Amino acid sequence: MDATITPMPVPARHLYPIPEAMRLLSLSRSVIYELIRAGRLRSVKEGRARRIPATAITAYLELLTHESEEVNYGRTA
Repeated sequence: MDATITPMPVPARHLYPIPEAMRLLSLSRSVIYELIRAGRLRSVKEGRARRIPATAITAYLELLTHESEEVNYGRTA
C-alpha cells in the first residue's frame, strides 16, 4: 500500500517581535516605534516585550495602500 505523506501547513504567527516586524515591513527600529507612538501601527505588551499582531501589520499595509490611492486619485499616468 502506497502511503502519501502530505506536509502540515506551517501555522501563521499571530504576534511578531519588533525585529521581525522590522524585516516584514522593511523599516528601521526607530520608525517602527514612531509608528506605534503615532497610533499608525498597533502593538501589544506580552510581559516586558512589545509585540506587533499580524492583524496590525495587515491593517498598516491597508492604511498605506488607502493613503496612496487618495493621493493618486484623479491623476493620470
